[in-house]
Amino acid sequence: MKTIKISAYLLVISIFCLNVFGQPQSINEPKTASVKTSNYFPLAELKAGMKGMARTVFRGTEPEEYQVEILGVVPGAVGPKQDMIVGRISGGSADRTSVFAGMSGSPVYIDGRLVGAIAYSFPFAKEPICGITPISQMLSIFEQNQNIKIKSKEPRAVSFAELAATDWKANFPYRRTVSSSLAANAGSGSALDAIAGQTFQPIATPIAFNGFSQETLNQFAPQLLSVGLFPVSAVGGTAGISSLKTANEKTLQGGAAVSMALVRGDASMAASGTVTMRDGDKIYAFGHPFLSLGTSDLPMSESSVVTVIPNVNNSFVIAVPNQMVGTMTQDRATGVFGKLGQAPKMIPVRINLETSRGQTETFNFEIAKDDFLTPVLLNMTIYNAVVANERGIGDSMIELAGEIKIKNQPPVKLERRFTGAKAVSIAAASVSVPVNTLLDSRFDNVEISEVNLNLTSVDGSRTGILERIALDKTEVVAGETVEVQAFVRTDTGRIFSQKIPVSIPADTPSGTLTITVGDGASLNAAATSKQFIPKDLGELIKVINEIKKADRLYVQINRVTSGAIIGASEMPNLPPSMLATLNNNRTAGGFKPTLLTVLTEQELAPAEFIASGQQVLTIEVKK
Repeated sequence: MKTIKISAYLLVISIFCLNVFGQPQSINEPKTASVKTSNYFPLAELKAGMKGMARTVFRGTEPEEYQVEILGVVPGAVGPKQDMIVGRISGGSADRTSVFAGMSGSPVYIDGRLVGAIAYSFPFAKEPICGITPISQMLSIFEQNQNIKIKSKEPRAVSFAELAATDWKANFPYRRTVSSSLAANAGSGSALDAIAGQTFQPIATPIAFNGFSQETLNQFAPQLLSVGLFPVSAVGGTAGISSLKTANEKTLQGGAAVSMALVRGDASMAASGTVTMRDGDKIYAFGHPFLSLGTSDLPMSESSVVTVIPNVNNSFVIAVPNQMVGTMTQDRATGVFGKLGQAPKMIPVRINLETSRGQTETFNFEIAKDDFLTPVLLNMTIYNAVVANERGIGDSMIELAGEIKIKNQPPVKLERRFTGAKAVSIAAASVSVPVNTLLDSRFDNVEISEVNLNLTSVDGSRTGILERIALDKTEVVAGETVEVQAFVRTDTGRIFSQKIPVSIPADTPSGTLTITVGDGASLNAAATSKQFIPKDLGELIKVINEIKKADRLYVQINRVTSGAIIGASEMPNLPPSMLATLNNNRTAGGFKPTLLTVLTEQELAPAEFIASGQQVLTIEVKK
């Protein structure tokens, strides 16, 4: 009886203190009216030895509980004013898996109040130690970053070498390594510290691939690992292109499995994690960055876990995305944020592949719309569409035709051929290059609406070298036609010749001309104009469409003149008064002088083989 009276007395005192002094709060406590801060456990009240409970999905769709013991708080462990809570997990299925890739975002509760999200781990740790992102930090950063207005940027300089490139690698905004092998003898400060277990690192985000070949995973795994994405070849079917599902009170509650789709359709890629908290239509998850995209627009789906694979280095989840329920709109330092009932904008991609066996396969999928992700996702899906249906070893020829549609602009036309052992990789990159250039151009109105591709694969390599050229005459009169004969030796040793009639412009003054026959890559490299700053998106698309193709020959007639290149436009035969104005002592820059002007240029029809090389002859124009 005495004990009851004392307890009641303490309860009255506690209520009085709370009413007079208010509840203790962390300095990072979120200021939001939509969520009651009493539902959160303040960071300032955490003490070593406290025990709580966490939730995540180990199999199926229902979250399971396991225990968490608080070991302490490390101030500024993640960044300025970004603390990390250190804990140890145990109990339930966690004893079998320890901390695993896909656990990111698992909510931790003490006395029924949310502490934060499990988000960090020690690779190779002998105990299941985890890092927990305080919920106050997750909420505050997202509240601060709502409705951000992005300032317009000036267009950047674009090089012709970039537009003509056939080799492209992803340039992600940041890099984070996930180890897949043991590391030994890592000294202090070594880049191997993270994989040797010396530092906390964000729990890897497993990417479930469906409809992707193992060769594709092997090819692109280094790029994915470099940004903390853990490739997992998932079982089951692909994530189809579905409409938005209406959320209910059970949708994506704390501890539920959530997937962010990067690709969906006949091929799918989806990142898996755990929901930390749902507040109305707001979803908080992961507790660490996904790709540090900032503002994003990725499909957010419910997810079903097949199983968690225990692994000494990094246990990981295999999950299959279910129907889309919303959009991930932000990807920040302390987690990801999404909205239920909001559909993302994806880019439809259609690939028609004619295989070397005469069969036609059609692939339809959608890829995420993002300046950094879209090019690499296109690269992977195009590469995968071919290697999953064609030989992986040996030479081949890939013919590519199609277009990249841009809203309110003419499309980017694609028509190229590639041959050799890396033909598939180069063909995929040839689509990623112009897409990357468009998205990186800094124009506000770049909206890629659709990508349509027709690919034809032929076994074997078909190449040739332009050995020599010959003229039927060395002196001509302006307006005459001269015949150029080109000799190409193929890789089998056979020699092919082609006669090319070339007309000399009627207004050509007397003097020496040069006739150049070469492949597009050679002529691009020798061009006087190396780069330009497009004045608008339309000019950039025009130049992309006019770039010379490396798989065919061109014939140029050049003469020595006094001209200039301004922007992307060549201005030959400028009068002396104009040259004097450009070269006056009061100004400098703005143009590039040129002494060799292209009078005419013709593109030869593509041959059965891809010829490379360049040859030059001179001819005299007489009166």
